[in-house]
Amino acid sequence: MSTTTGSRTLTAPPTLYVDLRSCPEGAGRARHLAAEFLRGLDPVLHHEDIEAVVLVVSELVTNAVRHAEGPSCALHLSACPEAIAVAVSDGSHVPPQPRTPDVSGEGGGFGWSMIHQIAEAVAVTDETAGKTVSALIPRHRADGGAHH
Repeated sequence: MSTTTGSRTLTAPPTLYVDLRSCPEGAGRARHLAAEFLRGLDPVLHHEDIEAVVLVVSELVTNAVRHAEGPSCALHLSACPEAIAVAVSDGSHVPPQPRTPDVSGEGGGFGWSMIHQIAEAVAVTDETAGKTVSALIPRHRADGGAHH
């Protein structure tokens, strides 16, 4: 979307917004939609950047499905020139809590710390109807460095 004001044209970044059912299939649908959206961006994202964003989307939506109240959650992606902004909103006011990872493979506990390792910034915003967890994942340049 472009808007012309005077002699300047303002272009809104490409975005994806989708409501997801809070069910196990919700995370899979979110991964698929996020990957499709990211592959369609111009300039094209590096494969590693797509994988990183899809992993963060998967973890945030999985956490919303497992731990939040309500029948749905919402995924919002925004492609900025130097980063991809990911936000997942759900009906719970309880912020994510770091847990000791369960190395037996039964109980998880890896996602929240993994999100913090991948993202440049992570925020939890309490809202009237629940919370939004946001992560900013930097795009990488052709030389392998991150845009900053």
